[in-house]
Amino acid sequence: MILFSGCPGGGPKDTQPNWVTCPWPPDFLEVLDYQWNGVAIPFWTQEAKFARDHGVKLAFEAHPGFIVYNPETILKLRKACGNTIGANLDPSHFFWQGIDPIAAARALQGAIHYVHAKDTRVDVINTKVNGTLDTKNYGDVLSRSWVFRTCGYGHDEIWWNNFVSTLKLCGYDHVLSIEHEDSLMTPKEGLEKAITFLQRVVIREKSGKATWF
Repeated sequence: MILFSGCPGGGPKDTQPNWVTCPWPPDFLEVLDYQWNGVAIPFWTQEAKFARDHGVKLAFEAHPGFIVYNPETILKLRKACGNTIGANLDPSHFFWQGIDPIAAARALQGAIHYVHAKDTRVDVINTKVNGTLDTKNYGDVLSRSWVFRTCGYGHDEIWWNNFVSTLKLCGYDHVLSIEHEDSLMTPKEGLEKAITFLQRVVIREKSGKATWF
């Protein structure tokens, strides 16, 4: 099952999420302690047990705005709540955070439950001015620091070759699920282009026994 971790408020009486992005002022550390130890870990421990009892794995998509947003926080929740919890590795959310999804796949070895195939184009000019935290509408492509793109329109085939190869090396040889959120293409065109692109990238055959060593 693919899901998000959610983001608790900053305290028991809060009604809105509170995403902490830095450790100062120290109030933020108190918020993080409450969110993780007071809410997220107890909640997801119970949910993970229910999922495990029913033969279901929980694949968390790391997404900024939630408490699980990078490999470190995925592994933190997994360590606290058990191996039923793992990653839905979506490279698109890592690109714009400055995370290398290939390095992330290696860090998440053994904990990758599912993979989304979605690309991101980081606008070098806008990022130099405003950084990558961007709340402008996704349709405002020219002004945004980054936008989601169809596979191949943010990173080239060589990158995707390396990504797929790394997934295989790390023990993941399963689905690449195309997710379309490209503001410049219709869902039909984006899906068709992604399929054509990924057909050249996916490794279909088992490597078999090597004869050269």
